[in-house]
Amino acid sequence: MTIEAVYLETHNWGKAAKFFQALGFELDFATDHNSGLLRNGDGPYVFVAEVPESRPTGMKLVVKTGSDVPPDVEVVSPFEDTHFGTREMTVRDPDGREWILQAGS
Repeated sequence: MTIEAVYLETHNWGKAAKFFQALGFELDFATDHNSGLLRNGDGPYVFVAEVPESRPTGMKLVVKTGSDVPPDVEVVSPFEDTHFGTREMTVRDPDGREWILQAGS
C-alpha cells in the first residue's frame, strides 16, 4: 500500500488552491463545482473540494491498495467506480478514522 492522495475539504476553493500553489503544487485540473487536483512532482496529489460553510471541513488520506480487503477490516462503503475514473472504498480503523482505499490497476 502507498499513499495515493490527500483529500481535503475547504470552505474556500480559491484560497486553498493558491495556498498549495504557493507551496509549489501545480493545478492539474479544476472542476466547475469548486474542486480540483494539484500535483507536486511524482508524489501523492492533493484533491481539494469546497464544502458549505455550515459543514465542518475534513481531510482523508487515499491509500492505493489491491481490490481485496481482509475480512477483519470494517467496511464503511464498498468499492465503487467514481465519476473521475477510479475505484474507491472507505474503511474505518480501530480508532474510528475513515480511510479511502483506491484499487490499484
